[in-house]
Amino acid sequence: MSFKQVQLNEFDNTFSSCTELSSVALGGRVLSVSDEFFAEAFQLLLVEPAPSLKGQFGPNGALYSGWETRRHNPTYDWCIIALGTSGTLTGFDIDTSNFNGNEAPEASIEVFYNPLAKDPDVADSRWTEILPKVKLGPSSRHLFTIPDAPSATFVKLSMYPDGGIARFRVYGHVKAVMPEEPTELFDLAHVFAGGRVEFISDQHFGIGSNLILPGRGQNMGDGWETKRSRLPGHKDWAIIKLGAPGFLEQVELDTAHFKGNFPESCEIHALTSASNVNWTMEHSESEDWTLILPRTRLGPHRQHYFQLENVEGTPFTHVKLTIYPDGGLKRVRILGRRMDTKTTIEAASVPTEPDLVATSTPIVIKKPVSQSTIPVLQLTPEGFAPFGQVIQAYGDHTAAPKGTKITQANAGTASKFHKLSLLVSSYPHNSGATAGLSVYRCQPLKDINVIEGTTELTILERHPFTNQGFIPMDGGQGEGLSDSGHRYLVVVAKNGEDDKPDVRTLRAFLASTAQGIVYNTGIWHQPMTVLDKPLDFTCVETQIGNGGIEDCEIVELESSIHLRLP
Repeated sequence: MSFKQVQLNEFDNTFSSCTELSSVALGGRVLSVSDEFFAEAFQLLLVEPAPSLKGQFGPNGALYSGWETRRHNPTYDWCIIALGTSGTLTGFDIDTSNFNGNEAPEASIEVFYNPLAKDPDVADSRWTEILPKVKLGPSSRHLFTIPDAPSATFVKLSMYPDGGIARFRVYGHVKAVMPEEPTELFDLAHVFAGGRVEFISDQHFGIGSNLILPGRGQNMGDGWETKRSRLPGHKDWAIIKLGAPGFLEQVELDTAHFKGNFPESCEIHALTSASNVNWTMEHSESEDWTLILPRTRLGPHRQHYFQLENVEGTPFTHVKLTIYPDGGLKRVRILGRRMDTKTTIEAASVPTEPDLVATSTPIVIKKPVSQSTIPVLQLTPEGFAPFGQVIQAYGDHTAAPKGTKITQANAGTASKFHKLSLLVSSYPHNSGATAGLSVYRCQPLKDINVIEGTTELTILERHPFTNQGFIPMDGGQGEGLSDSGHRYLVVVAKNGEDDKPDVRTLRAFLASTAQGIVYNTGIWHQPMTVLDKPLDFTCVETQIGNGGIEDCEIVELESSIHLRLP
Protein backbone atom coordinates (compact mmCIF):
# COMPACT_ATOMS: atom_id res chain seq x y z
CA MET A 1 0.00 0.00 0.00
CA SER A 2 1.29 3.43 -0.89
CA PHE A 3 2.14 5.98 1.80
CA LYS A 4 3.74 9.38 2.04
CA GLN A 5 6.00 10.85 4.71
CA VAL A 6 4.94 14.36 5.78
CA GLN A 7 7.15 17.06 7.24
CA LEU A 8 6.27 18.37 10.69
CA ASN A 9 5.56 21.88 9.39
CA GLU A 10 2.79 20.37 7.24
CA PHE A 11 1.00 18.80 10.20
CA ASP A 12 -1.83 21.34 10.44
CA ASN A 13 -2.65 21.22 6.75
CA THR A 14 -2.57 17.42 6.78
CA PHE A 15 -4.27 16.41 10.02
CA SER A 16 -6.10 19.47 11.44
CA SER A 17 -9.52 18.25 10.29
CA CYS A 18 -8.90 14.65 11.39
CA THR A 19 -9.73 12.88 14.62
CA GLU A 20 -7.11 11.12 16.74
CA LEU A 21 -8.89 7.77 16.73
CA SER A 22 -6.38 6.08 19.04
CA SER A 23 -6.53 8.64 21.86
CA VAL A 24 -7.47 7.54 25.36
CA ALA A 25 -9.83 10.52 25.34
CA LEU A 26 -11.97 8.56 22.86
CA GLY A 27 -11.48 5.26 24.67
CA GLY A 28 -8.43 3.99 22.79
CA ARG A 29 -6.58 1.30 24.75
CA VAL A 30 -3.69 -1.11 24.53
CA LEU A 31 -4.94 -4.70 24.34
CA SER A 32 -1.68 -6.66 24.43
CA VAL A 33 2.03 -6.11 24.01
CA SER A 34 5.07 -8.30 23.43
CA ASP A 35 7.24 -6.58 26.05
CA GLU A 36 7.22 -3.36 28.12
CA PHE A 37 10.12 -3.92 30.49
CA PHE A 38 11.33 -0.31 30.70
CA ALA A 39 8.16 1.72 29.96
CA GLU A 40 4.54 0.65 29.73
CA ALA A 41 2.78 0.79 26.37
CA PHE A 42 -0.40 2.52 27.60
CA GLN A 43 1.61 5.75 27.56
CA LEU A 44 1.67 5.61 23.74
CA LEU A 45 -1.94 6.84 23.67
CA LEU A 46 -1.81 9.60 26.27
CA VAL A 47 -3.15 12.99 25.22
CA GLU A 48 -0.29 15.16 26.46
CA PRO A 49 3.08 15.34 24.66
CA ALA A 50 5.77 13.12 26.14
CA PRO A 51 7.71 14.98 28.85
CA SER A 52 11.40 14.50 29.41
CA LEU A 53 12.17 12.40 32.50
CA LYS A 54 15.94 12.78 32.13
CA GLY A 55 17.79 11.97 35.32
CA GLN A 56 14.94 9.98 36.84
CA PHE A 57 15.35 6.26 37.49
CA GLY A 58 13.12 3.40 38.57
CA PRO A 59 13.88 -0.18 39.61
CA ASN A 60 14.43 -1.25 35.97
CA GLY A 61 16.49 1.77 34.88
CA ALA A 62 15.95 5.24 33.38
CA LEU A 63 12.34 6.42 33.21
CA TYR A 64 10.66 7.37 29.93
CA SER A 65 7.15 8.50 29.03
CA GLY A 66 6.28 6.03 26.27
CA TRP A 67 6.75 2.38 25.38
CA GLU A 68 10.21 0.83 25.76
CA THR A 69 11.21 -2.83 25.50
CA ARG A 70 14.27 -4.89 26.46
CA ARG A 71 17.39 -4.98 24.29
CA HIS A 72 18.52 -7.73 21.92
CA ASN A 73 15.19 -8.91 20.53
CA PRO A 74 15.98 -11.47 17.79
CA THR A 75 12.70 -10.69 15.94
CA TYR A 76 10.56 -7.64 16.75
CA ASP A 77 8.25 -6.16 19.41
CA TRP A 78 4.59 -5.39 18.86
CA CYS A 79 1.66 -3.59 20.50
CA ILE A 80 -2.03 -4.19 19.66
CA ILE A 81 -4.36 -1.21 20.10
CA ALA A 82 -8.16 -0.96 20.03
CA LEU A 83 -9.15 2.39 18.55
CA GLY A 84 -11.55 4.50 20.56
CA THR A 85 -14.00 4.26 17.66
CA SER A 86 -13.94 2.71 14.22
CA GLY A 87 -12.92 4.99 11.39
CA THR A 88 -11.23 5.48 8.06
CA LEU A 89 -7.53 6.13 8.49
CA THR A 90 -5.69 9.14 7.17
CA GLY A 91 -2.26 8.69 8.69
CA PHE A 92 -0.02 8.29 11.73
CA ASP A 93 2.36 10.14 14.02
CA ILE A 94 5.10 7.85 15.37
CA ASP A 95 6.86 9.98 17.96
CA THR A 96 10.22 9.03 19.48
CA SER A 97 10.57 12.18 21.61
CA ASN A 98 13.24 11.85 24.33
CA PHE A 99 14.35 8.44 23.06
CA ASN A 100 17.90 9.05 21.82
CA GLY A 101 20.14 6.05 21.42
CA ASN A 102 17.37 3.76 22.57
CA GLU A 103 14.70 4.69 20.00
CA ALA A 104 13.05 2.07 17.80
CA PRO A 105 15.05 2.07 14.53
CA GLU A 106 12.14 0.96 12.34
CA ALA A 107 8.37 0.44 12.59
CA SER A 108 5.43 -0.92 10.61
CA ILE A 109 1.64 -0.80 11.04
CA GLU A 110 -1.11 -3.36 10.40
CA VAL A 111 -4.88 -2.96 10.81
CA PHE A 112 -8.18 -4.75 10.46
CA TYR A 113 -11.78 -3.62 10.61
CA ASN A 114 -14.56 -5.42 12.46
CA PRO A 115 -16.47 -3.49 15.14
CA LEU A 116 -18.01 -6.75 16.43
CA ALA A 117 -14.78 -8.75 16.60
CA LYS A 118 -13.25 -10.00 19.82
CA ASP A 119 -9.83 -8.66 20.76
CA PRO A 120 -7.35 -10.03 18.18
CA ASP A 121 -4.00 -11.61 18.93
CA VAL A 122 -0.71 -11.04 17.16
CA ALA A 123 -1.15 -14.02 14.81
CA ASP A 124 -4.69 -13.17 13.68
CA SER A 125 -5.03 -13.81 9.94
CA ARG A 126 -7.08 -10.66 9.42
CA TRP A 127 -4.18 -8.22 9.92
CA THR A 128 -3.39 -6.19 6.79
CA GLU A 129 -0.20 -4.18 6.51
CA ILE A 130 -0.85 -0.55 5.53
CA LEU A 131 2.48 1.00 6.48
CA PRO A 132 5.48 -1.16 5.55
CA LYS A 133 8.66 -1.06 7.58
CA VAL A 134 9.88 2.58 7.73
CA LYS A 135 12.99 4.06 9.30
CA LEU A 136 12.69 6.14 12.48
CA GLY A 137 15.11 8.61 13.99
CA PRO A 138 15.93 9.64 17.55
CA SER A 139 13.77 12.10 19.49
CA SER A 140 11.58 13.19 16.59
CA ARG A 141 8.08 12.89 15.17
CA HIS A 142 7.48 10.82 12.05
CA LEU A 143 4.32 11.63 10.11
CA PHE A 144 2.87 9.39 7.42
CA THR A 145 -0.32 9.59 5.36
CA ILE A 146 -2.25 6.64 3.89
CA PRO A 147 -3.98 7.83 0.70
CA ASP A 148 -6.32 4.84 0.30
CA ALA A 149 -8.15 5.56 3.61
CA PRO A 150 -8.63 2.00 4.88
CA SER A 151 -11.17 1.29 7.62
CA ALA A 152 -9.91 0.06 10.98
CA THR A 153 -11.08 -1.00 14.41
CA PHE A 154 -7.73 -2.41 15.61
CA VAL A 155 -4.14 -1.38 14.91
CA LYS A 156 -0.90 -3.30 15.44
CA LEU A 157 2.29 -1.25 15.82
CA SER A 158 5.50 -3.20 15.37
CA MET A 159 9.06 -1.97 15.99
CA TYR A 160 12.25 -3.59 14.76
CA PRO A 161 13.98 -5.06 16.61
CA ASP A 162 13.25 -3.28 19.94
CA GLY A 163 13.60 0.11 21.64
CA GLY A 164 11.33 3.00 22.56
CA ILE A 165 8.46 5.02 21.07
CA ALA A 166 7.00 7.91 23.07
CA ARG A 167 3.61 8.47 21.46
CA PHE A 168 1.61 6.83 18.70
CA ARG A 169 -1.30 8.71 17.17
CA VAL A 170 -3.70 7.29 14.60
CA TYR A 171 -5.54 9.96 12.60
CA GLY A 172 -8.65 9.55 10.52
CA HIS A 173 -12.39 10.14 10.30
CA VAL A 174 -14.97 8.51 12.56
CA LYS A 175 -17.48 6.02 11.21
CA ALA A 176 -20.53 7.81 12.54
CA VAL A 177 -22.90 6.22 15.03
CA MET A 178 -26.38 7.75 15.02
CA PRO A 179 -29.85 6.80 16.26
CA GLU A 180 -31.87 4.71 13.84
CA GLU A 181 -34.96 6.83 14.42
CA PRO A 182 -34.67 10.35 12.95
CA THR A 183 -37.01 11.66 15.65
CA GLU A 184 -34.53 10.83 18.43
CA LEU A 185 -32.71 13.75 20.03
CA PHE A 186 -28.90 13.38 20.11
CA ASP A 187 -25.65 15.32 19.93
CA LEU A 188 -25.04 16.02 16.24
CA ALA A 189 -21.61 17.52 16.95
CA HIS A 190 -20.25 14.57 18.96
CA VAL A 191 -17.12 12.98 17.59
CA PHE A 192 -18.78 9.53 17.59
CA ALA A 193 -21.62 10.96 15.47
CA GLY A 194 -19.05 12.10 12.91
CA GLY A 195 -18.78 15.70 14.12
CA ARG A 196 -15.58 17.51 13.19
CA VAL A 197 -13.97 20.75 14.33
CA GLU A 198 -12.93 22.27 11.01
CA PHE A 199 -11.60 25.71 11.89
CA ILE A 200 -10.23 27.41 15.02
CA SER A 201 -9.26 31.06 15.27
CA ASP A 202 -6.77 30.29 18.07
CA GLN A 203 -5.84 27.23 20.13
CA HIS A 204 -2.82 28.42 22.06
CA PHE A 205 -3.39 26.38 25.23
CA GLY A 206 -5.94 23.71 24.24
CA ILE A 207 -6.93 22.33 20.85
CA GLY A 208 -10.38 22.89 19.38
CA SER A 209 -11.03 19.24 18.53
CA ASN A 210 -11.35 18.57 22.28
CA LEU A 211 -14.71 20.36 22.24
CA ILE A 212 -16.57 17.35 20.82
CA LEU A 213 -14.86 14.55 22.77
CA PRO A 214 -16.80 12.22 25.10
CA GLY A 215 -17.14 12.98 28.81
CA ARG A 216 -16.26 16.11 30.74
CA GLY A 217 -12.48 15.67 30.76
CA GLN A 218 -9.96 15.70 33.60
CA ASN A 219 -8.36 19.15 33.64
CA MET A 220 -7.92 22.35 31.64
CA GLY A 221 -5.56 20.53 29.29
CA ASP A 222 -8.30 18.55 27.54
CA GLY A 223 -10.50 21.46 26.51
CA TRP A 224 -10.21 24.35 24.06
CA GLU A 225 -8.41 27.43 25.40
CA THR A 226 -7.20 30.51 23.55
CA LYS A 227 -4.48 32.96 24.53
CA ARG A 228 -5.36 36.15 26.39
CA SER A 229 -6.43 38.96 24.12
CA ARG A 230 -5.42 42.58 24.68
CA LEU A 231 -7.41 44.34 21.96
CA PRO A 232 -10.88 45.81 22.55
CA GLY A 233 -13.65 43.87 20.83
CA HIS A 234 -11.58 40.70 20.44
CA LYS A 235 -13.31 37.35 19.94
CA ASP A 236 -12.33 33.77 19.13
CA TRP A 237 -14.35 31.10 17.40
CA ALA A 238 -14.55 27.45 16.42
CA ILE A 239 -16.45 26.02 13.44
CA ILE A 240 -17.91 22.53 13.87
CA LYS A 241 -19.23 20.41 11.03
CA LEU A 242 -22.12 18.30 12.29
CA GLY A 243 -22.12 14.57 11.75
CA ALA A 244 -25.24 14.91 9.60
CA PRO A 245 -27.57 17.75 8.56
CA GLY A 246 -30.05 18.18 11.37
CA PHE A 247 -32.78 20.21 12.99
CA LEU A 248 -31.19 21.82 16.02
CA GLU A 249 -32.91 22.39 19.36
CA GLN A 250 -30.61 23.02 22.31
CA VAL A 251 -26.96 23.39 23.25
CA GLU A 252 -24.85 22.42 26.24
CA LEU A 253 -21.69 24.45 26.88
CA ASP A 254 -19.37 23.06 29.54
CA THR A 255 -16.72 25.18 31.29
CA ALA A 256 -15.55 22.34 33.57
CA HIS A 257 -12.16 23.15 35.17
CA PHE A 258 -12.15 26.64 33.63
CA LYS A 259 -12.68 28.68 36.80
CA GLY A 260 -10.72 31.88 36.27
CA ASN A 261 -10.35 31.70 32.51
CA PHE A 262 -13.83 30.86 31.16
CA PRO A 263 -15.18 33.15 28.40
CA GLU A 264 -17.15 36.18 29.53
CA SER A 265 -19.88 35.32 27.01
CA CYS A 266 -20.56 33.46 23.81
CA GLU A 267 -22.89 33.27 20.83
CA ILE A 268 -23.65 30.56 18.27
CA HIS A 269 -24.44 30.76 14.57
CA ALA A 270 -25.47 27.99 12.17
CA LEU A 271 -25.03 27.47 8.45
CA THR A 272 -26.32 25.10 5.77
CA SER A 273 -23.72 24.11 3.20
CA ALA A 274 -24.10 21.30 0.68
CA SER A 275 -20.38 21.01 -0.02
CA ASN A 276 -17.13 20.80 1.90
CA VAL A 277 -15.75 24.18 2.89
CA ASN A 278 -12.08 25.13 3.06
CA TRP A 279 -12.29 27.63 5.86
CA THR A 280 -10.16 30.73 6.14
CA MET A 281 -10.32 33.53 8.70
CA GLU A 282 -12.11 35.81 6.23
CA HIS A 283 -14.36 33.06 4.91
CA SER A 284 -15.58 32.06 8.37
CA GLU A 285 -16.56 35.65 9.11
CA SER A 286 -18.22 36.47 5.82
CA GLU A 287 -20.56 33.50 5.38
CA ASP A 288 -24.31 33.97 5.70
CA TRP A 289 -24.64 32.56 9.21
CA THR A 290 -27.92 32.40 11.15
CA LEU A 291 -27.77 33.49 14.79
CA ILE A 292 -29.20 30.64 16.90
CA LEU A 293 -27.94 31.68 20.36
CA PRO A 294 -27.62 35.43 21.03
CA ARG A 295 -24.64 36.61 23.02
CA THR A 296 -25.04 35.05 26.46
CA ARG A 297 -22.97 35.23 29.62
CA LEU A 298 -21.17 32.12 30.84
CA GLY A 299 -20.08 31.02 34.29
CA PRO A 300 -17.15 29.04 35.70
CA HIS A 301 -16.74 25.28 36.03
CA ARG A 302 -20.20 24.00 35.06
CA GLN A 303 -22.53 22.86 32.33
CA HIS A 304 -24.77 25.51 30.72
CA TYR A 305 -27.99 24.63 28.89
CA PHE A 306 -29.70 26.90 26.37
CA GLN A 307 -32.63 26.54 24.00
CA LEU A 308 -31.70 27.61 20.48
CA GLU A 309 -33.51 30.23 18.41
CA ASN A 310 -34.22 30.72 14.69
CA VAL A 311 -33.91 27.00 14.00
CA GLU A 312 -37.46 26.23 12.91
CA GLY A 313 -37.68 24.02 9.85
CA THR A 314 -34.08 24.50 8.69
CA PRO A 315 -31.57 21.62 8.66
CA PHE A 316 -28.08 22.94 9.44
CA THR A 317 -24.71 21.38 8.63
CA HIS A 318 -22.28 23.65 10.55
CA VAL A 319 -22.25 25.67 13.75
CA LYS A 320 -19.89 28.47 14.71
CA LEU A 321 -19.23 29.02 18.41
CA THR A 322 -17.88 32.49 19.17
CA ILE A 323 -16.44 33.36 22.60
CA TYR A 324 -15.84 36.88 23.96
CA PRO A 325 -13.16 37.98 24.40
CA ASP A 326 -11.19 34.75 24.89
CA GLY A 327 -10.84 31.88 27.34
CA GLY A 328 -11.53 28.18 27.65
CA LEU A 329 -14.40 25.76 27.09
CA LYS A 330 -14.40 22.03 27.81
CA ARG A 331 -17.22 20.61 25.66
CA VAL A 332 -19.95 21.65 23.22
CA ARG A 333 -23.07 19.53 22.69
CA ILE A 334 -25.40 20.48 19.84
CA LEU A 335 -28.62 18.55 20.39
CA GLY A 336 -31.09 18.02 17.58
CA ARG A 337 -32.59 15.50 15.20
CA ARG A 338 -30.97 14.34 12.01
CA MET A 339 -32.67 15.19 8.76
CA ASP A 340 -34.56 12.31 7.15
CA THR A 341 -35.93 12.69 3.64
CA LYS A 342 -38.73 10.22 4.34
CA THR A 343 -39.99 11.86 7.50
CA THR A 344 -41.15 15.36 8.25
CA ILE A 345 -39.48 16.48 11.45
CA GLU A 346 -41.36 18.94 13.62
CA ALA A 347 -38.83 21.44 14.90
CA ALA A 348 -39.01 21.92 18.67
CA SER A 349 -39.75 25.62 18.72
CA VAL A 350 -42.26 28.11 19.98
CA PRO A 351 -45.21 28.81 17.68
CA THR A 352 -46.22 32.15 16.31
CA GLU A 353 -47.80 34.22 19.03
CA PRO A 354 -51.38 33.21 19.89
CA ASP A 355 -54.09 35.54 21.12
CA LEU A 356 -53.47 36.10 24.83
CA VAL A 357 -55.44 38.20 27.24
CA ALA A 358 -53.84 39.36 30.48
CA THR A 359 -56.33 40.19 33.22
CA SER A 360 -56.82 39.68 36.91
CA THR A 361 -58.96 36.58 36.25
CA PRO A 362 -58.28 33.67 33.91
CA ILE A 363 -59.59 34.07 30.34
CA VAL A 364 -59.54 31.16 27.91
CA ILE A 365 -57.96 31.83 24.53
CA LYS A 366 -60.49 31.24 21.79
CA LYS A 367 -58.13 31.23 18.83
CA PRO A 368 -56.38 27.86 18.37
CA VAL A 369 -52.65 27.78 17.80
CA SER A 370 -50.38 25.13 16.29
CA GLN A 371 -48.96 22.63 18.76
CA SER A 372 -45.38 23.18 19.88
CA THR A 373 -43.02 21.41 22.23
CA ILE A 374 -40.64 23.25 24.57
CA PRO A 375 -37.63 21.29 25.91
CA VAL A 376 -37.16 21.37 29.68
CA LEU A 377 -33.48 22.12 30.35
CA GLN A 378 -31.44 21.91 33.55
CA LEU A 379 -31.72 25.15 35.53
CA THR A 380 -28.51 27.21 35.61
CA PRO A 381 -27.89 30.84 36.65
CA GLU A 382 -26.83 31.79 33.13
CA GLY A 383 -29.78 30.16 31.38
CA PHE A 384 -32.26 31.74 33.78
CA ALA A 385 -30.59 35.19 33.83
CA PRO A 386 -33.00 36.89 31.35
CA PHE A 387 -35.91 36.04 33.68
CA GLY A 388 -34.53 36.23 37.22
CA GLN A 389 -31.98 34.77 39.60
CA VAL A 390 -31.09 31.26 40.78
CA ILE A 391 -30.54 30.97 44.53
CA GLN A 392 -28.05 28.24 45.42
CA ALA A 393 -24.79 27.56 47.23
CA TYR A 394 -21.56 26.26 45.70
CA GLY A 395 -19.32 23.72 47.43
CA ASP A 396 -16.52 24.88 45.15
CA HIS A 397 -16.54 28.65 45.64
CA THR A 398 -14.72 29.20 42.35
CA ALA A 399 -17.78 27.81 40.54
CA ALA A 400 -20.05 30.60 41.82
CA PRO A 401 -21.12 33.25 39.26
CA LYS A 402 -18.49 35.92 38.76
CA GLY A 403 -18.97 38.81 41.17
CA THR A 404 -20.64 36.73 43.89
CA LYS A 405 -19.46 37.88 47.33
CA ILE A 406 -18.62 34.91 49.54
CA THR A 407 -17.49 35.17 53.15
CA GLN A 408 -16.99 32.80 56.06
CA ALA A 409 -19.74 32.92 58.69
CA ASN A 410 -20.84 31.20 61.88
CA ALA A 411 -17.34 31.13 63.33
CA GLY A 412 -16.01 29.51 60.16
CA THR A 413 -18.55 26.70 59.99
CA ALA A 414 -20.53 28.22 57.12
CA SER A 415 -20.07 30.08 53.85
CA LYS A 416 -22.31 33.06 53.13
CA PHE A 417 -23.23 33.86 49.52
CA HIS A 418 -24.30 37.49 49.77
CA LYS A 419 -27.38 39.04 48.17
CA LEU A 420 -27.95 36.57 45.35
CA SER A 421 -31.15 38.52 44.70
CA LEU A 422 -32.59 41.79 46.02
CA LEU A 423 -36.21 42.41 46.99
CA VAL A 424 -37.79 44.82 44.51
CA SER A 425 -41.28 46.38 44.34
CA SER A 426 -42.85 49.32 42.52
CA TYR A 427 -46.32 49.53 44.03
CA PRO A 428 -47.97 52.98 44.01
CA HIS A 429 -47.26 55.17 47.04
CA ASN A 430 -49.56 54.51 50.01
CA SER A 431 -50.75 51.21 48.50
CA GLY A 432 -50.09 49.44 51.78
CA ALA A 433 -47.88 46.82 50.13
CA THR A 434 -45.55 44.97 52.48
CA ALA A 435 -42.88 42.30 52.08
CA GLY A 436 -43.29 38.97 53.81
CA LEU A 437 -42.78 35.22 53.82
CA SER A 438 -45.47 32.75 52.81
CA VAL A 439 -45.48 28.98 52.35
CA TYR A 440 -46.83 27.09 49.33
CA ARG A 441 -47.55 23.39 49.75
CA CYS A 442 -47.51 22.01 46.21
CA GLN A 443 -48.86 18.66 45.07
CA PRO A 444 -47.02 16.79 42.29
CA LEU A 445 -48.06 17.21 38.68
CA LYS A 446 -50.28 14.38 37.47
CA ASP A 447 -51.06 15.37 33.88
CA ILE A 448 -47.99 13.82 32.23
CA ASN A 449 -48.10 11.89 28.97
CA VAL A 450 -45.84 9.03 30.04
CA ILE A 451 -45.45 7.72 26.49
CA GLU A 452 -44.23 11.02 25.02
CA GLY A 453 -42.81 12.38 28.27
CA THR A 454 -44.67 15.68 27.91
CA THR A 455 -47.09 17.83 29.87
CA GLU A 456 -49.29 20.69 28.67
CA LEU A 457 -48.67 24.33 29.50
CA THR A 458 -52.06 25.90 30.21
CA ILE A 459 -51.57 28.93 32.48
CA LEU A 460 -49.16 31.83 32.80
CA GLU A 461 -49.18 34.54 35.46
CA ARG A 462 -47.18 37.61 36.37
CA HIS A 463 -46.72 40.05 39.22
CA PRO A 464 -46.55 43.55 37.71
CA PHE A 465 -45.23 45.39 40.78
CA THR A 466 -42.84 42.99 42.53
CA ASN A 467 -40.32 40.24 42.06
CA GLN A 468 -41.14 36.93 43.70
CA GLY A 469 -38.88 34.24 45.15
CA PHE A 470 -39.50 30.55 45.86
CA ILE A 471 -37.15 28.60 48.13
CA PRO A 472 -37.72 24.81 48.44
CA MET A 473 -37.99 23.61 52.02
CA ASP A 474 -36.02 20.44 51.43
CA GLY A 475 -32.36 19.47 51.79
CA GLY A 476 -29.85 19.67 48.94
CA GLN A 477 -26.14 19.33 48.34
CA GLY A 478 -25.45 22.58 46.50
CA GLU A 479 -24.25 22.87 42.90
CA GLY A 480 -27.83 22.32 41.76
CA LEU A 481 -27.82 18.79 43.22
CA SER A 482 -30.23 17.14 45.60
CA ASP A 483 -30.47 13.63 46.97
CA SER A 484 -34.10 14.00 48.02
CA GLY A 485 -35.65 13.02 44.69
CA HIS A 486 -37.62 16.26 44.60
CA ARG A 487 -37.74 18.25 41.35
CA TYR A 488 -39.84 21.11 40.08
CA LEU A 489 -40.50 22.92 36.82
CA VAL A 490 -39.82 26.58 36.15
CA VAL A 491 -41.49 27.96 33.00
CA VAL A 492 -41.05 31.62 32.05
CA ALA A 493 -41.65 34.10 29.24
CA LYS A 494 -40.92 37.77 28.67
CA ASN A 495 -43.62 40.37 28.17
CA GLY A 496 -44.41 41.26 24.57
CA GLU A 497 -44.85 44.67 22.98
CA ASP A 498 -48.63 44.26 23.30
CA ASP A 499 -48.31 43.75 27.08
CA LYS A 500 -49.01 40.02 26.70
CA PRO A 501 -46.69 37.03 27.07
CA ASP A 502 -44.30 36.72 24.15
CA VAL A 503 -44.47 32.97 23.61
CA ARG A 504 -41.44 33.13 21.34
CA THR A 505 -39.41 33.70 24.52
CA LEU A 506 -40.88 30.74 26.45
CA ARG A 507 -38.22 28.76 28.29
CA ALA A 508 -38.61 25.77 30.61
CA PHE A 509 -36.19 24.57 33.29
CA LEU A 510 -35.87 21.62 35.64
CA ALA A 511 -34.78 22.58 39.16
CA SER A 512 -33.78 20.55 42.19
CA THR A 513 -34.44 21.40 45.82
CA ALA A 514 -30.86 22.66 46.13
CA GLN A 515 -31.99 25.59 44.00
CA GLY A 516 -34.39 28.43 44.63
CA ILE A 517 -35.55 30.93 42.02
CA VAL A 518 -36.57 34.58 41.94
CA TYR A 519 -38.79 35.84 39.12
CA ASN A 520 -38.03 39.36 37.99
CA THR A 521 -40.87 41.86 38.20
CA GLY A 522 -43.40 41.35 35.42
CA ILE A 523 -41.96 38.05 34.14
CA TRP A 524 -44.69 35.67 33.02
CA HIS A 525 -44.39 32.24 34.61
CA GLN A 526 -46.21 29.01 35.18
CA PRO A 527 -47.50 28.57 38.75
CA MET A 528 -45.15 26.44 40.85
CA THR A 529 -45.21 22.95 39.38
CA VAL A 530 -43.74 20.06 41.36
CA LEU A 531 -42.71 16.65 40.05
CA ASP A 532 -42.38 13.32 41.87
CA LYS A 533 -43.94 14.12 45.29
CA PRO A 534 -45.37 16.99 47.41
CA LEU A 535 -43.02 19.86 48.19
CA ASP A 536 -43.19 23.02 50.32
CA PHE A 537 -41.78 26.37 49.20
CA THR A 538 -41.11 29.51 51.18
CA CYS A 539 -42.30 32.41 49.02
CA VAL A 540 -40.67 35.82 49.45
CA GLU A 541 -42.84 38.56 47.97
CA THR A 542 -44.29 42.01 48.39
CA GLN A 543 -48.08 42.26 48.19
CA ILE A 544 -51.12 44.30 49.16
CA GLY A 545 -52.93 42.72 52.08
CA ASN A 546 -53.33 39.00 51.43
CA GLY A 547 -52.67 39.25 47.71
CA GLY A 548 -55.51 40.39 45.48
CA ILE A 549 -56.03 40.97 41.81
CA GLU A 550 -53.64 43.94 41.89
CA ASP A 551 -50.79 41.57 42.76
CA CYS A 552 -51.30 38.89 40.12
CA GLU A 553 -52.44 38.77 36.50
CA ILE A 554 -53.35 35.38 35.02
CA VAL A 555 -53.79 34.20 31.46
CA GLU A 556 -55.10 30.79 30.51
CA LEU A 557 -53.90 29.19 27.27
CA GLU A 558 -55.53 26.58 25.16
CA SER A 559 -53.77 23.21 25.40
CA SER A 560 -51.44 23.87 22.49
CA ILE A 561 -47.98 24.15 24.02
CA HIS A 562 -46.28 21.12 25.52
CA LEU A 563 -43.26 20.78 27.82
CA ARG A 564 -40.97 17.84 27.08
CA LEU A 565 -39.51 16.49 30.30
CA PRO A 566 -35.91 15.19 30.30
